[in-house]
Amino acid sequence: MKETVKKPSLMVALIPIICAAIFLYIGIVHLEADPHIPLLAATVIAALIGVLVIGYRWKDMEESIIKSITVGLQAILILMIIGALIGSWIAGGIVPTLIYYGLKILKPSYFLPAVYLMSSIVSLATGSSWTTAGTVGIAALGVGLGLGVPAHITAGAIISGAYFGDKMSPLSDTTNLAPAVAGSNLFEHIRHMVYTTGVSYIISLILYFVVGAKYAGGQLDYTQINEILKVLQENFWISPIMFVAPLLVILMIVFKIPAMPGLIGGTLIGVFFAFLQGRTLGEVVNIIHYGVTIETPNDMINELLSRGGIDGMMWTVALIIIALAFGGVLEGTKCLEVILEAIMKFARTTGMVILSTIVTSILVNMTCADQYTAIILPGRMYKPLYEKLKLHPKNLSRVLEDAGTLTSPLFPWNSCGAFMYSTLGVYPFAYLPYAFLNLINPLVSIIYGFTGFTIEYVKDSDENSDNNAVTAAS
Repeated sequence: MKETVKKPSLMVALIPIICAAIFLYIGIVHLEADPHIPLLAATVIAALIGVLVIGYRWKDMEESIIKSITVGLQAILILMIIGALIGSWIAGGIVPTLIYYGLKILKPSYFLPAVYLMSSIVSLATGSSWTTAGTVGIAALGVGLGLGVPAHITAGAIISGAYFGDKMSPLSDTTNLAPAVAGSNLFEHIRHMVYTTGVSYIISLILYFVVGAKYAGGQLDYTQINEILKVLQENFWISPIMFVAPLLVILMIVFKIPAMPGLIGGTLIGVFFAFLQGRTLGEVVNIIHYGVTIETPNDMINELLSRGGIDGMMWTVALIIIALAFGGVLEGTKCLEVILEAIMKFARTTGMVILSTIVTSILVNMTCADQYTAIILPGRMYKPLYEKLKLHPKNLSRVLEDAGTLTSPLFPWNSCGAFMYSTLGVYPFAYLPYAFLNLINPLVSIIYGFTGFTIEYVKDSDENSDNNAVTAAS
């Protein structure tokens, strides 16, 4: 970049972000479009400001975009592997088995905690909050209404469980995106999130027991649940043996196996079980590429299990590339640097930096209406501050998920909130007070930031190792 070019003013630096918020709001809420084109339009505006207002060359913009996208290449590769893994796990009966036993925990005496746990299991198995809410979530809403449980309370439990898996599952795109942006790795990121998410999860579970106690006397209608269980048994070999696959993935996390080899290993396990389910080699190859298509008399099962494959991840990959390009232009034009300098005036301690990261992620979710942007932009903005304070990158990746992932369904105009509203039929502001995990987790993260609990710092030896690695690579 040209050193002689001046930095933009704070007002100019904010224009691309304001444009992104406006474009995404109009595109998602009014045009019902995907966030790709609105965010791409904001990227064009940011680049034009860089060239026409600030004084950079197009070549400078292009270099910044490529550099930014390069940072996310690991996440993109992992997402493609995850697509293959999801397809093989569905074809192998692993995901159907997890859903089968998850549904069996529903009992009238603890309906809300059961919905919370069931949604957590399904979202962990699929890595998708949207799929969980759009299938099992709808079934749970119907059961809840039969028990006399208000829809907005049931929806809160569904959202909490669905976003637990969205945040913690190695199959989730956000779980892979956050460490890629922050500079940590997948499995250390998941392990570090256990400290904030585990406490928040237990508190939320207790609250669902408390709130659900008044509805414990209702009678549960098993008709819909039994139909799903029957369809699963008719189309898959359901057995506790399938739990071997997720247990092996957990062991990979415990033994710190790198993400890509670990996920490839999980895919091969799914392929093995797919052969046991009677799939041919040709079918398995097509499933890994294009995903699974299930046709049963039950539409919920069809929607839940018709997914996966490398091709199924291309929507997310395209959005990540565009978002990274947007972040690259903001960084290359020093817009992020100017905004960061304004924030640095009061964010000088670990607690204040973590608080600022959480508030920024929530504001981006509220203004830019996109979960991925709420991870990428704050991640790019705050990474230098974390490095300056010698905070380990996994602190940043954890905070990005504590706020960026979990608060996305709480705003009706956010893509996640809009999806949940259209799918569950419950307005986000109605279920917001009962989405306990989504509300508690950011607060726990803030408390940890100010108390220093579980906050880890980069040791000098770690920095020297990283510098040596970079030198050797160059």
